[in-house]
Amino acid sequence: MKPEPISTHLATPYDWLDRSLDSIHKANWYRSTQTITSKAGAIATIDGREMLMFASNNYLGLAGDRRLIDAAIKATEIYGTGSTGSRLVTGHLALHEELEAAIADLKNTEAALVFSSGYLANLGTIAAIVGTRDLILGDAYNHSCLKKGGLLSGATAIDYQHLDLADLTAKLQEHRGKYRRCLITTDSVFSMDGDLAPLREIMDLAYQYDCMVLVDEAHGTGVFGDRGGGLTQALGIRENLIQVGTLSKALGSLGGYVAGSAKLIDYLRNRAATWIYTTALSPADTGAAISAIKIVKTEHTLREQLWRNVALFTQGLQNLGIRAIAMDSPIMAIEVGDIPQTLQMATHLRENGIFAPAIRPPTVPTPRIRLTLMASHTQAQIQFLMQCLQSW
Repeated sequence: MKPEPISTHLATPYDWLDRSLDSIHKANWYRSTQTITSKAGAIATIDGREMLMFASNNYLGLAGDRRLIDAAIKATEIYGTGSTGSRLVTGHLALHEELEAAIADLKNTEAALVFSSGYLANLGTIAAIVGTRDLILGDAYNHSCLKKGGLLSGATAIDYQHLDLADLTAKLQEHRGKYRRCLITTDSVFSMDGDLAPLREIMDLAYQYDCMVLVDEAHGTGVFGDRGGGLTQALGIRENLIQVGTLSKALGSLGGYVAGSAKLIDYLRNRAATWIYTTALSPADTGAAISAIKIVKTEHTLREQLWRNVALFTQGLQNLGIRAIAMDSPIMAIEVGDIPQTLQMATHLRENGIFAPAIRPPTVPTPRIRLTLMASHTQAQIQFLMQCLQSW
């Protein structure tokens, strides 16, 4: 007897996409891209229109710096356009070794390992150092890559309330004794709120409860610390922790890294799947990142200008009676109401020549306009932004 057909109608296995897209539209969650046709900087050409850029993670303005561009060109002329393979096969360049040494020096660690993106660095590291017999305690507002790394690892992953040391302590007391190893994960600077993790207190708890600590310095590197080493450097934390970050924000290039002990880095070379099985970072990106780290470590003027701009904007918001979620970093998130109101605010800013899109659920728990300051912004540009906020 012939089996009955599964379905007799003409629908395809992909019809669910229409229903899902319709739901996204109805929830005001639909997203689309805007095409940029200019070099990274305080002014950008977006969808054919010149606008002030107040949404970029290019905090020091290095993504458009001539020195990084020249370094990328030089690296390409020497090594070609691609690294041609994974680091363990054909992709390991002398340039990668130079970059890893520069990162280790910047972060005050024994060694460092470069990945093709910050997302891959977190996925691979977390999945390599904990497993099914282990526990991860992570800040509820951690970046997606920290959360996905926990899922990939198979470890028991439990969130503690955002920045809440009492809740972290309670969860350590309740759960730590049940597991072989425990890893505490947190961003140093939270990308959507701009607030800072209590790293010193987290390190104290980690010591008390025998935990590893992984700190994502994606938005701290280059911005904090007297040499741009990040929030860990600014707080004087020298303990044995795991620092992860990106080369794509303040450092103006592309890629990710892990910095820590020599034993940790040696272990990750043998166990981090997202490093072992991924084509190595391109010569151009590697060369640009090396140039950026040299600038960050030796030239304090860009970082000083960034913090002057942060102070100017912070004072301006206070004068206007506008509260940001936090005012501790170049990231200023302003909640203006529900999703439709937030979208209207973004449209108002765009109509006035300012690019600062609405950030909405499910990316964040509450809608907001996420504004970022850069060293390359002028005082006049920041004052114009405040005028546009006042006129809303």
